[in-house]
Parts: sequence; C-alpha cells; structure tokens
Amino acid sequence: MKAVLCKTLDGPNALVVEDIAEPEAGPGEVVVAVKAVSLNFFDTLITAGKYQNKPDLPFSPGGEIAGTVALVGAGVTAWQPGDRVMAYLGHGGARERVVVPEQSLVAIPDNVTDVIASGIAITYGTAIHGLRDRAGIIAGETVVVLGASGGAGLAAIEIARSMGGRVIAVASTEEKRAICRAHGAEETLSTSAGDLKDSLRRLTSGKGVDIVYDCVGGELAEPAFRALAWKGRYLVVGFASGDVPRLPLNLFLLKGAAALGVFWGEAVKRDPDGHRANLRYALDAISAGTLRPHVHCVLPLVQVRDGLELLMRREVSGKVVLSV
Repeated sequence: MKAVLCKTLDGPNALVVEDIAEPEAGPGEVVVAVKAVSLNFFDTLITAGKYQNKPDLPFSPGGEIAGTVALVGAGVTAWQPGDRVMAYLGHGGARERVVVPEQSLVAIPDNVTDVIASGIAITYGTAIHGLRDRAGIIAGETVVVLGASGGAGLAAIEIARSMGGRVIAVASTEEKRAICRAHGAEETLSTSAGDLKDSLRRLTSGKGVDIVYDCVGGELAEPAFRALAWKGRYLVVGFASGDVPRLPLNLFLLKGAAALGVFWGEAVKRDPDGHRANLRYALDAISAGTLRPHVHCVLPLVQVRDGLELLMRREVSGKVVLSV
C-alpha cells in the first residue's frame, strides 16, 4: 500500500510517498481503508520536529481520517467490514490503510461525505471543547474569533453560533471575511484596521466581548484581551503566527478575567467519552445542515506537499483534504 512518510525532520518538502506493507488488526483494533485524510497546520510543524508530539521516524502525517472498515481484530464487536467511520489519530493517517483502536472510531451518517467527515475531528472537536467544555458559553454572549477564516476559525464561528453566541470574526482579507460571514459571523474586522480593542468595544457598544477564541497568538492577542468584558474568558487555542504572546497579569485582575488553555489533544486522552460525544454532536449537526464545514481543496495523496505548502503560506480558508 502507499503511504506518505516523514523520514527526516526537514519539513513538508522532505516527505515521500512509498509502498509499505499492509497493516494487520490486533485484538481490539480495526484496519480502516482510508478514503480521505485532512491536513492541519500542525502537520507542517510535526514534520519539522517543532510540534509537542514527536513521533518516532518514519511516520505519516495526517491526524484525522475517514474511510471504511476493512478488517477487525479479535474481540471487536462494535464494527464490521464495510462500516463508514472517522477517527482522530494524532498522526499516521496519510496512507491507504491504517490501524485504529476500536474505541477511537465514530460512525459517519449516511448523508455526510468522507471528505467532510475527515476534517471535523480537530477543528470542530477543538471548538466544542473550547467554547462549551472550557469557556461554558452562554446563549447571547459575544465571541471574537482570531484567525477566523482558517479551518479552526470557521469551525469556531459555526459552533459558537450553534450554541447561541454572537460572533465577530477577524481575518486579513475581504475574501476571507466574506467566507466568515457566509459561515455565520455577524460582524467582521480586518487584522490591520486600526486598534482592535477599540473596534471590538465599538461593536459591543462599549461592553466588550465575552470570549476570545485565539487560534493565532501574535500581536493581536493583547488588544483582543484588553477588549474583554468583565469576567471574560480568553481561550488559548494555538499559535499559528509562530509568536507566543505575553500578557500583563494586571489585565486578568482588572477584568476578573480568565485565560483558559484549550489543549484538545490531551483532553481527548483524558476524556475519550466526552471526545466521542462532541464528535457525534458535530456529525449530527452536519447531517441536519446546521453546520457546514468548508473545504478549501481536495488533492490526491501524492500532492501532500502541495497541500502543506498552502497551509504554510496562509492561503487556506477551511480544510485541505487528501483523497486516498
């Protein structure tokens, strides 16, 4: 079978596609014939040895997949060959077949495609965990999303809206802001349109925002934090800008505010039942049409480097998916 392999930690351009032996299912395991695998910004980091998770070489990138059960191991009763499933793997998904623990699989509804299902575990899972599990969003609250046009940002917009939030999206270009509005943002702001704090206070009639969902870090973090309302919550989701911000502690005191880490990958390990429930929430909402994941492009497996380069150049709105 074909697999994308990272053999050296030299970044996406060093990835190769090679034939490797097909996997076998051990006890409690399932072999999934992968139909689609989504790429994420962290794939550009993990292949360069710059991510917190450092798999042994060689490994395949691709943390989330969708496909069909091909083989089941001893003791597996919940799944059978032909079942359509999706899963979060962390890494290892960019190959034709992959072994997955049976408890990591979630069934895909009939009217949800493999391409769509492959791209929701990380982005929508993170958004649900961050906004509901960590921030405890309440209907009517205002959420500002930084880095709003990427896959993580668009998911946060849709999840916040599905939970009754009002969303202000911050993105760099009018084209990206239009995509944010199409996915439910009531207001949009440019990353370069003056003082972000003043703009957010103006859009909230001086009250400030209740929740900041920050996917990027960098220079917008502090003005966004300063725009928080009393008892606001700042969700630390990621640092796509490459810059980890440092916030003055007096701001937390003056606003009675909280900064909350959204370490979704660790939450999956510590609360697998909650993780699966969150994915079922997302899949059911997609099936019902209330969530509409945006796919930037679908590329063949052999174009994995092209897909990762799009992510590195910040040219992506929504998800980049590899078709296997």
